[in-house]
Amino acid sequence: MDTVFIKGLEIETLIGAYTWERSLRQCLHLDLDMAWDIHKAAQSDDLEHALDYAQVVAHIQAFAHQAQYQLVESFADHLAVHLMQDFGIRWMRLRVTKPGVNIHARQLGIEIERGQR
Repeated sequence: MDTVFIKGLEIETLIGAYTWERSLRQCLHLDLDMAWDIHKAAQSDDLEHALDYAQVVAHIQAFAHQAQYQLVESFADHLAVHLMQDFGIRWMRLRVTKPGVNIHARQLGIEIERGQR
């Protein structure tokens, strides 16, 4: 199976468990790896047969705009479910990094895998 990826996507969303976090939108960094058979798209050279990056990114941005989760874990799990259902993705790995959480760490976040490769 082939992999379509999006690395370093920055989105803003309302996220956080602390009261001060609930009053401002914060930046999250996302990396996605998605299983996708590119054979048909490669043969036809037609976007209709590809996993359209622009549509995936737009979907993520719309999801993030409406999201109001306390935990990065909830955000990641729900986003993965939506992407897999809406685009027919069989397997994905999603890494969500929340910068600025701790002054002693360059990055903190989670990585999840969903589905079967």
